[in-house]
Amino acid sequence: MKSLDQYLADAEQAHGHLCAGQVLGVRLAMLGLEKLGIEDPRGKDRKRLVTFVEIDRCATDAIAVVTGCRLGKRALKFRDWGKLAATFIDVASGKAVRIAARESSKGLAREMHPEIENKNQRQMLAYREMSERDLFDVQNVKVELSPEDFPGFKGERTVCSECGEGVNFKREIRRDGRILCRGCAGENYFTPA
Repeated sequence: MKSLDQYLADAEQAHGHLCAGQVLGVRLAMLGLEKLGIEDPRGKDRKRLVTFVEIDRCATDAIAVVTGCRLGKRALKFRDWGKLAATFIDVASGKAVRIAARESSKGLAREMHPEIENKNQRQMLAYREMSERDLFDVQNVKVELSPEDFPGFKGERTVCSECGEGVNFKREIRRDGRILCRGCAGENYFTPA
């Protein structure tokens, strides 16, 4: 594993800037890997890790940098819960840990560095200095992954009987003897213009 400073430099390069969310994301991911005993997530341990992130903000980019998990590799899973939290799963052992940023860390940052007026600068420094206990809630959890959720899953591809688009990874809906994509089944996030 790299040092905090090395990961922060990598995260800044990948994300385009360094901010408090990047610091939280790097520290959160480093702690998750430590709790699982994963020492080389981008090397020898890369196929052992699946990570669920619960927010689409700066911290998620930092978590991806540290873990090496990517959406395109099917090792990074996104749940839009709006929480600065992530769950790390060692697929070899089944062990999983969910780590969430503590809301109280913002107030603690103000207490630690009242001399810094800029909130982002104050939080970036404080989040580097705070103990893991002050920054995060850590919970051992169990995550049931179905075979199609694992990286490298090679499954049957189906075709939606309504729109004709292909559907991978058993994400189709079967209704009244028909195979439907989620959109044609009514789960759209868009409407035709």
